[in-house]
Amino acid sequence: MVTRARSRRPLTREQILAAALELADEGGVETISMRRLGQFLGFEAMSLYHHVANKRDVLDGILDLVLAETEAPSLDGEWDAAVRRSAISVHQALRRHSWAASLVMSPSHIRPARLHYMDALLGRLRAAGFSADETYHAYHVLDGHIFGFTLWQNSHSFPADQMPDLETLLERVVPEREYPHLNEHGRQHIAEGPHQDVSAFELGLDLILDGLKRMQAAR
Repeated sequence: MVTRARSRRPLTREQILAAALELADEGGVETISMRRLGQFLGFEAMSLYHHVANKRDVLDGILDLVLAETEAPSLDGEWDAAVRRSAISVHQALRRHSWAASLVMSPSHIRPARLHYMDALLGRLRAAGFSADETYHAYHVLDGHIFGFTLWQNSHSFPADQMPDLETLLERVVPEREYPHLNEHGRQHIAEGPHQDVSAFELGLDLILDGLKRMQAAR
């Protein structure tokens, strides 16, 4: 573990949360402890308690940092463009911080920024003319896509140096002679090509938004 040199400046909550975010991004939130965080900053763990209450306070704080990277749907412009831009911002933030998606959805870590986003998305759909019942379903489909797809993608992302091992694993577990289509699909995950230039998240999001626009037009 790399330990930061002790700063001459007084320790602050902002410094603690920035360090905790770095540790979480490197190894996940389960690697964070007050002792380890203090070592990383070059302070005794007890010094941290002047600025944060406990580990839960730290986790809530770094969740707020992640949520600050997201954008709630704007009331300006077309509703679908605003929802699309917002959804992509949430997806990208949760991809940069792969530990955050499950924590954001945890009932024990409900954050004001998350509630604001939820309220803003619901409000944008209502302002677009969707009924309360239509908004109920549209919201769940959109939120399910954002978080469900992001969780799936985070669990299926591997560093480049693991790609040769994945190819060996693919041939052993999913042999082409027995699972030709799945083997072909698996190879696409590994291989370069034009299919890698298409964001499956955005493709799915656009299909959802197109369906909602058709629902709107059919009324």
